[in-house]
Amino acid sequence: MLDAELALAVGRAGTAALEVERPQVLIVRDTRESGPMLESALAAGIAEAGGDVHLAGVLPTPAAALLSRRYGFDLAAVVSASHNPYQDNGIKLFAGGSGKLDDSTEAGIERLIHEAPPPAGKPGRIAELRSAEQDYLRALRSAFRIDLSGQRIALDCANGATYRVAGEIFTRLGAEVELLAAEPDGRNINRDCGSTSTGMLAEHVAGSEATLGFAFDGDGDRVLAVDGSGRIYDGDEMIAVIAGERHAAGRLNGGIAVTVMSNYGFHLAMQEAGVEVEVTKVGDRYVLEALREKGWELGGEQSGHIISTDYAPTGDGIAAALMLLGSLGGRELAEVSVMEKLPQTLVNVTVADRGAIERATVVHEAVERAERALAGKGRVLLRPSGTEPLVRVMVEAPTAEEAERVCAELADLVRAELG
Repeated sequence: MLDAELALAVGRAGTAALEVERPQVLIVRDTRESGPMLESALAAGIAEAGGDVHLAGVLPTPAAALLSRRYGFDLAAVVSASHNPYQDNGIKLFAGGSGKLDDSTEAGIERLIHEAPPPAGKPGRIAELRSAEQDYLRALRSAFRIDLSGQRIALDCANGATYRVAGEIFTRLGAEVELLAAEPDGRNINRDCGSTSTGMLAEHVAGSEATLGFAFDGDGDRVLAVDGSGRIYDGDEMIAVIAGERHAAGRLNGGIAVTVMSNYGFHLAMQEAGVEVEVTKVGDRYVLEALREKGWELGGEQSGHIISTDYAPTGDGIAAALMLLGSLGGRELAEVSVMEKLPQTLVNVTVADRGAIERATVVHEAVERAERALAGKGRVLLRPSGTEPLVRVMVEAPTAEEAERVCAELADLVRAELG
């Protein structure tokens, strides 16, 4: 569990691992009640290791990467547990200007957490970065020169990091804004709101004059959309609309990177549009790696984590919402939806050893038979959890009944072989 002692150690280790004389470090946090305490401990560790700390206060996680690049910080830290309940908290570290830390730097930080380096000869300074919020808003305004005049848009801020800046940028762009879950009290972040609980936003939009809604997660790096009827659109569907418009306009600059969890309907839509798709492991870091390797710009995850590297090297929920609005060009979201999601069933099977799935020949033969039966009209995904004793079985098929039947058969077989 993250406490002040561990936050201090992370700050100290993250700074020492940079091997930079007097590194400049940015700290951003969300609205959890433990945020200020952990922010202080993290800052103390950075200063003890000789780094100067710049406190940006409550801002979305993607602001850290963007501001880091703007100011040339050596390291950016975010105190947040993203879409989790308020009791949880965490620390994310970003490399200065380039997004995620590389594996060797992460390994160095982990080692130094357990083998604390000696204090620097001269401690660093800690100061507020008072221009941070306005700098982030200016960056959004500069990147998205769209006119939202006459549009009424509902924003569910999850009582999290977007609660001030989301409404402000949409208003600056001319929209009439209806704010929901924008009164954080330290404990209501993500509670029955935001991208992990979209029911409130969907009901609100369906019953109001708003024609579109967006739900952010607690730290603001994810977003889901809701059309005027209250229908929810996930990351796959949002990316499909953005990609379709960019491809038609000749602005896609290559293909799209998505994870193995993307719906098969997305792949069918992109195939029909003539857009190349690269599939990665689950995690935004793998999406970003693929985009860099391919020299492409657009990618993301079904969860609503959408990256456009021409804007920033990480997902940004507000930016993704503005990308979608730019692609819509004033049209209704329901009118331009370019993909049809296939019914999907996911079962998590508890097993004694998740690694044993690699040697489960009977299971893999059954998966191959199911894949042949669904060829061209669905798919099967079998993968072990990275952290829990689980094997995830996912099936997509033309009908919900077929997806459920095939998934249940495979899950039963995994349970019998490995349970």
